[in-house]
Amino acid sequence: MTLQTMYLTLATAPARILFYGTARESAQRGTILFYHGFGQSKDDYSEVLEQLARAGFLIVSLDGIGHGARRYPDFAQRFPPHSPHLEGNMQLEAAFLDVVQATTQEIPAIIDALFEHKLAHPGRLGITGYSFGGFVSYAAVIKDKRLQAAAPVVGAPEWKLARPESPHQYIEQFFPTAILSQVAGQDRRVSPLLAPYYAQAPARLRYIEYPASPHELCPQDWSEAWQAVVAWFINFLPSADRL
Repeated sequence: MTLQTMYLTLATAPARILFYGTARESAQRGTILFYHGFGQSKDDYSEVLEQLARAGFLIVSLDGIGHGARRYPDFAQRFPPHSPHLEGNMQLEAAFLDVVQATTQEIPAIIDALFEHKLAHPGRLGITGYSFGGFVSYAAVIKDKRLQAAAPVVGAPEWKLARPESPHQYIEQFFPTAILSQVAGQDRRVSPLLAPYYAQAPARLRYIEYPASPHELCPQDWSEAWQAVVAWFINFLPSADRL
């Protein structure tokens, strides 16, 4: 089969949808929202998106607020060349978190639109993303409990600035969403202690650290991380094929 791609606007978010076979058949096996890294777009990460689609899922790659097809005209002025959450600049950190918050806010409307188009089904919806997309993934778990599984890669649920929207403030609300947290050992971001909240179902929580990798992940760790993401969704999105 050939990989299929189509473009839609879901609520107000530009989306690139990838699947094998038909979109609705893939949605029966599970729909996965994907959010890119900071400064990038829904049209990046093609190898990762194809890998997820090969597992049988419908992949919905989305432009975050201010990115891709709706990139801020003054993006370079708002965010000078390095990822703000790595630079220790609190003004840039605040601007970065503003974008994370705004992107997360529209996720319920995106999910509503997917259900309306029969491109997602209750209990078969997941989210993943890298860096910026990892931050969004954690926040989305708190924002919309229709997400059955989440697999953030090099993100963080605890924000550097004290904001009431930081997901770690709601640590008890993560369960029962199945969460795979993957982090770079050389990165400063760490996950909160979620294990006590998953005591009744510990298999729904996993933490993987790549000790030799910086934020970007070295090639071998990058490959292993996305293999783990695929396996996580196969385990925790209850495909119609297995119902």
